[in-house]
Amino acid sequence: MQNVIGIDAGGTLTKIAYTNEQNEMDFVVFPSNDFSQVKAWIEDHPHIEEIGLTGGRTKQLLDVLKTMKSIQYLVEFEATLKGVKYLLGKYGHKLENAIITNIGTGTSIHHMDAESHVRVGGTGVGGGTLTGLSTIMTGISDFAQITANAAIGSREGIDLFVKDIFKGMEPPIEGHLTASNFGNVNILEKSKHETNDLLATIQGLVGEVITTLSIQFAQEKKCESIIYIGSTLTNNEHLKKVIENYTILKKHHPIFLKDCGFTGAIGALLYKVELSRTIQS
Repeated sequence: MQNVIGIDAGGTLTKIAYTNEQNEMDFVVFPSNDFSQVKAWIEDHPHIEEIGLTGGRTKQLLDVLKTMKSIQYLVEFEATLKGVKYLLGKYGHKLENAIITNIGTGTSIHHMDAESHVRVGGTGVGGGTLTGLSTIMTGISDFAQITANAAIGSREGIDLFVKDIFKGMEPPIEGHLTASNFGNVNILEKSKHETNDLLATIQGLVGEVITTLSIQFAQEKKCESIIYIGSTLTNNEHLKKVIENYTILKKHHPIFLKDCGFTGAIGALLYKVELSRTIQS
């Protein structure tokens, strides 16, 4: 195993990228509210000598790690972009003009072209919204359980769709477009909704808000492709489907990269490896 790792200390999760004994990139995740777990993992791998570090909770993690290793900080989006470009190359995507939508605790949206990259916007709606609303409305706070239950739920009867408004008529736009998230609740006057249906509807709201913003920026920047990344998409096929369907409906091309929740950690790892090689040479 190599003696370098990359860490992305995010708002909710801390992701680590490293090279395993088969010389393949591998990953591990810890909750960001307990950095002692990260420290213990590093101590259990004494061969680690150098760390590339990024993410909004970098300072908090540094306070726990102290000076136990050689640590180099990289600005979060610089790390993320480096990780995205690595994964694009690994999986055969050739893109010079695209929107990158990073769905973490909140959502940050960036534009990249052949010469530059820039943050163009974002929203507070993201994975934190998903888990927060799910906890308040259903009492379920575990991310894996939320996504599993949402996948078997239905948004019918909670969301108001265009077809619900134009009953008996041909709607002027796609009938399954959402006219109002949760908009059917008062109309139907149903007092109780199934937990799985509520979770599916929350995911629908989160996915549609994020996708709508991404499409607006893609149109502004004349991008066909939108690259969706971030830990909120990990093992979350239901949310991916919401995003994919709406992106395609609006005539844009969605791209979901494998290991997309680890782009920051990958970028931090690559940066530290490149820096070490430069120093050695």
